[in-house]
Amino acid sequence: MPTIKLILEYDGSAYAGWQRQPDQPTIQETIETAIEGVTQIHVPVIGAGRTDAGVHAIGQTASFRIDRAMTPYEWTRALNAHLPDTVVVRSVAIMPDEFHARHSAKGKLYEYRLLNRGERPAVDRQYCWHIHKPLDDVAMNRAAAALTGSHDFSSFQTQPTDNDDPVCHLQHLTVVREGDRLRVEAYADRFLKQMVRSIVGTLVEVGQGKRPPDSLTTILNTRDRSAAGKTAPPQGLFLIRVDYECAAGGIKIKNCPPEPHHRGC
Repeated sequence: MPTIKLILEYDGSAYAGWQRQPDQPTIQETIETAIEGVTQIHVPVIGAGRTDAGVHAIGQTASFRIDRAMTPYEWTRALNAHLPDTVVVRSVAIMPDEFHARHSAKGKLYEYRLLNRGERPAVDRQYCWHIHKPLDDVAMNRAAAALTGSHDFSSFQTQPTDNDDPVCHLQHLTVVREGDRLRVEAYADRFLKQMVRSIVGTLVEVGQGKRPPDSLTTILNTRDRSAAGKTAPPQGLFLIRVDYECAAGGIKIKNCPPEPHHRGC
């Protein structure tokens, strides 16, 4: 059966996250319902990451297997005709049999958006975290530098979790200010449960002067969630892209160039 790869964009505001849950709307269920609407066959859909309730995606990846002869263009048009306005299939590809949206992933880029001004947002209220007091983004970047590399990120993992390996390779973590807006970009081979939001919440406390920048090393080494800052709210978080590389048939497959700052996907 062909393996179908989807690149998805969605507004997570009205959903209880990616993973299917009883009596709650989820992205996974929405995609599976659309596939069933097109094919009259129910198939499980695997996501590259289980985004939380209220979290958005620009480039989430999903995959499924089905015995149906359709071109990528036909899949894209048919699925989008069955999806609500809050979810869209950006592209479709027919993949080698061994491709798996989660297990084949080599890296993920998340972006957290902050609005740093006195007045609350109106238009973007569901797509950013409003911080009305000034943030020192220079101090935040100094703190972020301590987290890059391969570390045990237990201090930034929300419990309970079914993950028994807390080590991640965080290759890129930076805070970019654009006027009264800040973007926290995080690129790693993998992320723990609510890891990005926990890091952002801690960096915000550094930016507010509540913690010194050099405290991040101590927090990391403590390996205790209570040592870090609060978890940032979900609405500011976006999964920007998931990167892949496989040698099936000698062909390397990537969603886009590997540079963490690349935003053209």
